[in-house]
Amino acid sequence: MSAETKDAVVEELIDESAAEEQATEAPANGEVSDADSTADDADSDDSGLTDEERLVEEGEIAGDYLEQLLDVLDFDGDIDLDVDGDRAIVSIDGGSDLVKLVGKNGEILDALQELTRLAVQRTTGDRSRLMLDVARWRADRRERLARLGNEVAERVRDGGEREELDPMSPFERKIVHDAVAAVDGVYSESEGTEPNRRVVVLKG
Repeated sequence: MSAETKDAVVEELIDESAAEEQATEAPANGEVSDADSTADDADSDDSGLTDEERLVEEGEIAGDYLEQLLDVLDFDGDIDLDVDGDRAIVSIDGGSDLVKLVGKNGEILDALQELTRLAVQRTTGDRSRLMLDVARWRADRRERLARLGNEVAERVRDGGEREELDPMSPFERKIVHDAVAAVDGVYSESEGTEPNRRVVVLKG
């Protein structure tokens, strides 16, 4: 498959995700609810599986779906499956081509995550909240945001002036809120409306 054809297939992921999202009314970023709040209760499961077994099953279905996609694109990648709390975690690492599955600001990764969740839902009948990472983009982003939250919290604690961060997704805000909460003498809250909702750090 030529590089141009691969790029075209990757670009179609966004369009396909948008169409699926409109049909199912699922949020494009894949979050069932604002991560600043408590997540929705898990869907009822009448299959007899435990919660962990259900999440393992989700990961395996997602892994099969993504393996087929990598074969179509002729991309090299190792798929790793894990469970973290109430989510299945699927990670793809490997060849340099994988960055094309991330896109600017993770746009293509978000679309691919949503398509993967929908593939799982078509098999299980239940909405999935699995998290997909490619080429460690989300993991690295999490680390950077945690550092940012800690640095801002310490500045506010020492200087007393409130600070506003740039707009972020619900998932990203949750990471910053957790980092701020680990610093004594400050607290954080979210202000604004999507897509311009942001974290504000205050002394308290």
